[in-house]
Amino acid sequence: MTKLPSKPSKKKFRVLVVDDHPIIRRGLADLINQESDLDVCGEATDAHEAIEMVASLKPDIALVDISLKELSGIELIKHLKARNSKLPMLVLSMHDETLYAERALRAGARGYVMKQEPPETVIGAIRKVLSGEIFVSEKMSSRLISRMADGNTDATGSPLERLSDRELEVFQLIGQGLRTRQIAERLCLSIKTIESYREHIKHKLDLQNSTELFQHALQWVQGQGQ
Repeated sequence: MTKLPSKPSKKKFRVLVVDDHPIIRRGLADLINQESDLDVCGEATDAHEAIEMVASLKPDIALVDISLKELSGIELIKHLKARNSKLPMLVLSMHDETLYAERALRAGARGYVMKQEPPETVIGAIRKVLSGEIFVSEKMSSRLISRMADGNTDATGSPLERLSDRELEVFQLIGQGLRTRQIAERLCLSIKTIESYREHIKHKLDLQNSTELFQHALQWVQGQGQ
């Protein structure tokens, strides 16, 4: 009897999940591994672990959260983009896309999807980014197109859009109750640099003093549900 050639197995795209919440990582892994063309090759808890795993595991795509310990997801994306320009990255985050989606795309991500979206949207976003396209919600896509059509590339919505990526990160940490020295240690920056960021934030948000800065940051963090 002639033995028929075995049918080649379908390629599975290797997905690296980067999130500091174990339950989220496990839920995403279970969701992704149910798909015949996707396979979670690793789970990273922070940016440093993610950088090591990208180098060793060679994933086809990285799924990155914004809020990570020490180095934020935005900074991680910038770092990976510089080292691995061809690695597609998709942000999956609880943070408002109107404030973070464009930042993520500028940093080098190929898409942004919010965690409250249904599972099929997340899987669809992964596949779209793997195919070389960009994924954002219809609402965000319309917003970006309108700004381009109007010739307005400057942030004009929330006052927080005036902040740079690093300033927004410092603002978030202030709202979480960290003092200047703690923020400096967390971000591996000097105290003088953090003080400079604080002054820039106060100026851009028209805040008069450190008390107003903390109150404003605290209200925003609480509103984000962090």
